[in-house]
Amino acid sequence: MNILMLSIIVLLYLFIIGFLAILAFRQTKSASDYMIAGRTIHPYVMAISYGATFISTSAIVGFGGAAAIFGMGILWLTFLNIFVGIFIAFVFLGKRTRLMGLNLNAHTFPEFLGNRYQSTFLQGVTGLLIFVAMPLYASVVLMGGTQFIAEVLAVDYNVALFFFTMIIAIYVIMGGLKGVMYTDAFQGSVMFIGMAILLVMTYSQLGGITTAHQKLTDMAPTAIKIFGAKGHTGWTSFPSFGSEYWWTLVSTIILGVGIGVLAQPQLVVRFMTVKSSRELNRAVLVGGIFIFMMTGVAFIVGSLSNVYFAGHPDFGNISLLAADKRVDNIIPLYINTAMPAWFTAIFMVTLLSAAMSTLSSQFHAMGTSIGRDVYEKWAHGKGASIIITKFGILVAILVSLLLAWGLPLFFEGGTAIIARGTAIFFGLCASAFLPMFVGGLFSKKINKAGALAGFWTGFLVSFFWLFFVHIKESQPLLLCKALFGVDSLAQGTMWTVVDPLVIAMPLAIVATIIGNKFGKSLPEDHLKSCFYGIKSK
Repeated sequence: MNILMLSIIVLLYLFIIGFLAILAFRQTKSASDYMIAGRTIHPYVMAISYGATFISTSAIVGFGGAAAIFGMGILWLTFLNIFVGIFIAFVFLGKRTRLMGLNLNAHTFPEFLGNRYQSTFLQGVTGLLIFVAMPLYASVVLMGGTQFIAEVLAVDYNVALFFFTMIIAIYVIMGGLKGVMYTDAFQGSVMFIGMAILLVMTYSQLGGITTAHQKLTDMAPTAIKIFGAKGHTGWTSFPSFGSEYWWTLVSTIILGVGIGVLAQPQLVVRFMTVKSSRELNRAVLVGGIFIFMMTGVAFIVGSLSNVYFAGHPDFGNISLLAADKRVDNIIPLYINTAMPAWFTAIFMVTLLSAAMSTLSSQFHAMGTSIGRDVYEKWAHGKGASIIITKFGILVAILVSLLLAWGLPLFFEGGTAIIARGTAIFFGLCASAFLPMFVGGLFSKKINKAGALAGFWTGFLVSFFWLFFVHIKESQPLLLCKALFGVDSLAQGTMWTVVDPLVIAMPLAIVATIIGNKFGKSLPEDHLKSCFYGIKSK
């Protein structure tokens, strides 16, 4: 009966997704429709699509699992997600991005940057970086959805991965951004309902709000016994200042994702899909509530899962967390053992929605980066850019599929692959893109030389730090070991746990300012065109 119920729910879900994909396909008539949804998207659809793209299985499974390790301190990321990712993004950056994107006739994030700084090279190289780096983020989102499907249906991970990927591929390639945003809005609504039910049922399972949180607080001695050497002080308190866990929680998880959201290519393009700034104002409240429910619930439930597992050692126990080897399995294990069968079916659809909404946007962003930014603009390809875009989407899907298959094997026994892969990509985007993006929106003085200096500095410093300093990556990647005989060039110091973002982004900002001093100012008529209808300095 459980399998029958699950099958009916999933088939109904897929039927609706198929209907929306066909609807979008019929409405997609031009390159503008395919790449930026014709700039006519409803504010509700835009807000939910933005939120559903932002919040994936990475947030629910990956960061929910991380919350089981770090505790309630991770809720600071929810605060940044709402304040930075919604309020600042929509109110201060979104309106300018929409107007300037319209003035520049930009269809993608790299095209926005390239046109703003009059550099096809900048457009091409940023598009290439997105196409090369984003599969890491896409792969960990794929892993989150696939692991839950495999856990619930008791099927092989690789089989679930293949069919899950193919379903997403069909409607992204068919409907372009309209297909992505229509399905995102539906999937986001499903996610909201699923997470709301999860929160209520978790508190019910653990004896109510006050009782559940008191039990988690009382488990502090257990946390200190297991993780105390790394700075853990309990699941309802912050890690010790300057400890390994403090640096990981603050620099990698909270700052890396909380700030990195501002420069996510698949999110920035959403601002260019609405027809006026009024739509963005209307979208702020919807987006804020959505993000609060998605991340807040995932982090609370992840932390409280410790209480459940402590009382049910047959299903799992704290030793799983102590080993730090199954972080990404904690939420699937909790849902599959603590919740009734009917909710497991509903939550499976919730996670399918979370994964598919984010992945569809990622694949679309990677495809347009190759078709529009690299092929058509940088390489001056003639015609067929939509065909190249669709081919790029297919390649991006295959690369992401390969990574999602290989990462669990390569990092076997590693920690929180899903959360870490997300943080790496968000931090890289913030370091490489954010200085020239924000500078280009607010100041006429930033020129091409400054933009390129900031881009290369942010990218190269992040690359160096990941491969040779930050031990969570440098150790399994083995390049530092092969060249220098050590796991990290900073081995034995606190720098091994400092996230690349903390170093790379400030240096990128400085490089932007210095590079700007040596470059030529952009033509005044071009700047007037960029800032038409926008106040600037």
